[in-house]
Amino acid sequence: MRIAFFGTPDFATESLKKLIEHHYNVVAVITAPDKPAGRGMQLSMSDVKKYALSQNLNILQPEKLKSPEFIAQYQALKIDLAIVVAFRMLPEVIWSHPPMGTFNLHGSLLPNYRGAAPIHWAVINGEKESGVTTFFLKHEIDTGDIIYQEKTDIGPDETTGELYNRLKVIGADLVLKTVQSIENQTITSYPQPYTDKDKHAPKLSKELSLLDDFGSAQAVYNKIRGLNP
Repeated sequence: MRIAFFGTPDFATESLKKLIEHHYNVVAVITAPDKPAGRGMQLSMSDVKKYALSQNLNILQPEKLKSPEFIAQYQALKIDLAIVVAFRMLPEVIWSHPPMGTFNLHGSLLPNYRGAAPIHWAVINGEKESGVTTFFLKHEIDTGDIIYQEKTDIGPDETTGELYNRLKVIGADLVLKTVQSIENQTITSYPQPYTDKDKHAPKLSKELSLLDDFGSAQAVYNKIRGLNP
C-alpha cells in the first residue's frame, strides 16, 4: 500500500513511528509549515517533520490544502490509503481521493468529545474513562464511521499531560491495527450513534483557565488537572 500520513505534534509522531517500524510504505508525510517560535522567532519545525527527516521520508508542507498545486502533487502520488492524526481539517478533494479511504485517530471514545481538545475536556469534566477511536473521514468533523476503539481508565489525580502521553501510545497501536485490517481486507466499520447527550470538546481559550465561580472543590481540581498543561 502507498500511504500518506497527515500529522503535526508528537501525538502523531508516535503513530508514524509505529508504521515505519512495521515497514509500511509511507510515500508522503504532510505536516504544518515551519513557524517562527521562541524569543528569537526562529523557524521551528513540527515534531512529525523532525521524525520524518530522520527517516528520509518525503515531506510536504502545504500552506493551503485546497491549492491546485498541492492537490495535483497529492494526486500524483497515487495514494492507496491516507491516515490523519492531530492535523487540521482536510478538504473532500483530499480525503476522498485514496481508494482504500482516509481514516483519523481521535483522542476520545466517539461520539463523545468531538472537537479540538478531547483529552482536556474529558479530564476537566471528571470522566473516569477515556480512550481513542479510529474512524473514516466524512464531511462533518469527527462524525465518520467508527473502525476501532480502545478504552483506558483515567486516574483520579491524572493530568491531561499524563493521559495524553498514554493515549498517544495506545493510539499508535490502534492505528497499526487499523492499517493491518485494511491491508488484510478484514476491516469493518459502523455508523456513530447519535444522542442529544453527547459531550463536546471545543477549542480551549485563555478565559477557560479562570477559576471564578466554577462550582465544587472537585470541579476546581478537575479543571486544574484538565488544564495541565
